[in-house]
Amino acid sequence: MQADYRTINDFRQAMRIAGIQYSGEILADGNLHRFHIESHRSSTLNGAYTLHLDGYPAGWFMDYTTGLSQKWRSRSVSRVSYALIKQINEAKLQRDIEQRQRHEAAAIKAVSIWSRSKPIKQQSGHDYLITKGIQPHGARLYKDALVIPIYNESDHLANLQFISPEGEKRFLSGGRKRGCFNIFGDLSQRILIAEGFATGASLYEDSGQRVIVAFDAGNLLPVAKNIRELSPDTEIIICGDNDLSGIGQTKAREAALSIGCKVLIPATPGTDWNDVLTGGSRNA
Repeated sequence: MQADYRTINDFRQAMRIAGIQYSGEILADGNLHRFHIESHRSSTLNGAYTLHLDGYPAGWFMDYTTGLSQKWRSRSVSRVSYALIKQINEAKLQRDIEQRQRHEAAAIKAVSIWSRSKPIKQQSGHDYLITKGIQPHGARLYKDALVIPIYNESDHLANLQFISPEGEKRFLSGGRKRGCFNIFGDLSQRILIAEGFATGASLYEDSGQRVIVAFDAGNLLPVAKNIRELSPDTEIIICGDNDLSGIGQTKAREAALSIGCKVLIPATPGTDWNDVLTGGSRNA
């Protein structure tokens, strides 16, 4: 029993090292278990794991929001059992099916909401546009929210971002975001990739170059890879944020390194390119 307790603790520690915080009970029964990752939005079950202690203690865990998937085995054994590998593959297949179903349902909902949203022609059409000093660039109005379309690499509407007049942002529940983006402008000499909608709008209005919006720092890398594949011969520049946390700079440089392109970061800590180009407050 003591050995089992240590093994489960080792498994939990491996999850923590990978960035998955979970203090609830871990069942080592070899089955797939979904769980709430601490610090994630309440009521969500974005984590999953399998663990068994028979023969060769081993397991697997995943964070659905980031796509992190990691196998684990006890340090006291030399190999993972075939049975566990089969369970892991089956669990991953089931997870992929469930995720695809959620994405498809959200995409259908996105099309419905987008079709019922009202076009905005001027900056005065929404307080967020006024605050950021940008034009709407195809954004629409749904109730009191600014609505931004999010497309996949096949140019299909996959998700929506909603921005309140105060600048609070949310996406459609279950919608795909990873690797998806919004586009400003036609094909141009170079392509700029930025995080937020307001930042992208400011860059486009200033440069006239095509701008891609990734929506957050963690999405810069998958978006950069998709854009490089779609535009293999075009110069790409990652226009990252200068976050006080350092996340924006780090993710921008990772994305740039992955596709071999330049990266530009504002000189002042705590600012993004909307701040630089409009003199506004940071909230992109």
